[in-house]
Amino acid sequence: MKPILRNSTYYIRKRVPQRYEGVEPRRTVWISLHTDSEKHANVKAAVAWGEMIEAWEARLEGDSADADRRFAAAKNLAQARGFRYLSADKVAALPKDLLLDRIEAIRSMDGKPDKLEAAALLGGTKEPVLTVQRALDLYWTLAKDKTFGKSEDQLRRWKNPRLKAVRNFIDVIGDKAIQDISADDMLDFRQWWLDRVEAEQLTPNSANKDLVHLSDVLKTVNRMKRLGLVLPLSDLALQQGPKGQRPPFSNDWIAGRLLRPGALDGLNKEARCILLGMVNTGYRPSEGAGLGPAQIRLDTSVPHISIEPNGRQLKSASAERVIPLAGVSLAALRECPEGFPRYADNPSLSATVNKFLRENKLLETPDHSMYSLRHAFEDRMLAAGVDERIRRDLFGHSLNRERYGRGASLEHLHKIVQGIAF
Repeated sequence: MKPILRNSTYYIRKRVPQRYEGVEPRRTVWISLHTDSEKHANVKAAVAWGEMIEAWEARLEGDSADADRRFAAAKNLAQARGFRYLSADKVAALPKDLLLDRIEAIRSMDGKPDKLEAAALLGGTKEPVLTVQRALDLYWTLAKDKTFGKSEDQLRRWKNPRLKAVRNFIDVIGDKAIQDISADDMLDFRQWWLDRVEAEQLTPNSANKDLVHLSDVLKTVNRMKRLGLVLPLSDLALQQGPKGQRPPFSNDWIAGRLLRPGALDGLNKEARCILLGMVNTGYRPSEGAGLGPAQIRLDTSVPHISIEPNGRQLKSASAERVIPLAGVSLAALRECPEGFPRYADNPSLSATVNKFLRENKLLETPDHSMYSLRHAFEDRMLAAGVDERIRRDLFGHSLNRERYGRGASLEHLHKIVQGIAF
């Protein structure tokens, strides 16, 4: 677009795009570039037109009946005019010269001040009430850093409990403005959960998870939006009984039942290889499923796997590690050297394996599961007197003290694993 010199100032002249005819009565607009320099005018022309487009877009949004969109539009329109949106009381408290700047910046429509611009620059658009549901909608953006590195399935499993917690709260208490949530509201929600735990024979952990996720949403929005609210979210957890733990498979059961020839033949190849790989590595099922060809390293002096982020987030920084392969686990990874695309981001692995083990009477007790192989691997390391640092390194657990040195070499780890391998 070529600037036009009128008197001693350059302008751009553009036809109003059809999209904005509803919020701009002029068919053609002249936009001042506030310079008498052709060189500067050429630089400023594209920027000025972009700002005009932004203002029109904000005006379109400002016509919306949606309170959130209207408020966002007011902020955007104020910004397009070079101002920060302020509420009416804060605008009224501005020094006289700054207040006049805002008033003079309001453009006219048919000789009258434009209502949308006046509302945007003078704080006449009310911020919508921040309800619990709206807080959740904001939370997904405000907590974006918590999703970095998560796979699609991990993201789904991260979102679902927060969705459930907010839905439960709204069903019981209502979609209240978060500043109106009282201590009685939270105690009523807690009591609702307490009644459910008793009536449905649920564990207190079910209630506590809901309370934790709801608190996370509300606290995050309160902090990131700088609301300064004192939310009644403390001392709500239900008391829990002794925490259950999956028992390990005994050595006799692993050798005589799980590894009996043909015992796992009915399980699909990838699930079978992941299960057998777990026997002598103790990796988490999701870690095994996440292995790709780059993480399965068989053509080395010490065959091993590398547990690392591979399209998904690891449980912790300590989970990133290498584990040597031996025995049936080495044979399994040789059978599946390309990894496990079927289960790489599929939550069905544990359900598939546990169902097979249960239906084929391969669970030592009803409390056992696929995960019991991880506990069995740790028990074998304990029985062999393996150093705690090495056990934690192989298991992907953090140390309870500062970590010094690089730890055991891969060759040393290999000797240890060979000594306890099936």
